[in-house]
Amino acid sequence: MRVLVAGAGNIFLGDDGFGSEVVRRLECEQWPAGVRVRDFGVAAVHLAYELEDGFDTVVLVDASASGQVPGTLSVIEPQLDRAPGGENAFLFDPHAVTPDTALALLSHAGDRLGRVLVVVCEPASIDEGIGLSPPVAGAVDEAVSLVRKLVEEAVGARTRAV
Repeated sequence: MRVLVAGAGNIFLGDDGFGSEVVRRLECEQWPAGVRVRDFGVAAVHLAYELEDGFDTVVLVDASASGQVPGTLSVIEPQLDRAPGGENAFLFDPHAVTPDTALALLSHAGDRLGRVLVVVCEPASIDEGIGLSPPVAGAVDEAVSLVRKLVEEAVGARTRAV
């Protein structure tokens, strides 16, 4: 079983640093063989290269505005059937790759990716500044527990299937 837990976000834009903070805490924990935990920050192009290795499950942790109450956590299972930009999707600037773009580009690479889950937190502010807002900081512990649970389910599901 190969699982990647990937943090994404910009720590210099307030709550956009949510994914990095969650993964920073998770990096300190012991994980079963085959589970990789890494913060990619704003380097989504590195995430794209990491995904080339292929994973049974990818858990991406990020902040994303959807109009919910700040600090609200959601788990999304995106459909990875088409890269942004249509037929010219592979003509991209590697310095402008977002986590969504990285996942979409890899979806064209065949069956290297299994299940992809995105743990998102509703930000209160993504203005310039270091540090999470109180509602988003308050969601970090819950997100850490949620990611642990998702990884345990992925590893357990694979173990039961073998």
